Amino acid sequence: MVRLLFWIALIAAAFWLWRKFKASNSASSAPPLDAPLKMVRCAHCGVHLPNDRALHRGNEWYCSPAHLEHGPSDKR
Repeated sequence: MVRLLFWIALIAAAFWLWRKFKASNSASSAPPLDAPLKMVRCAHCGVHLPNDRALHRGNEWYCSPAHLEHGPSDKR
C-alpha cells in the first residue's frame, strides 16, 4: 500500500512540475505587445482619439473630414 501511495505521489509531482515548466515556457515565448498609440485632441470639438485614426493639417489634429474643413474652434 505504501508503494502505491509513493508512486501516485511521484507521478503527481512529475505532472505538476511538467505543467509548471510548460506554462513558464509558453509565457516567455509570447510576442510583445504593440506600442501604445498616441492620443490626440480634435482642434474643433476637443474629442480625444488615437493618432492613427485622426486627420491632421499642420500642427492641428481633427476627428473627421467635416471638422478638418471647418478648422479649429474659437472656444479654446
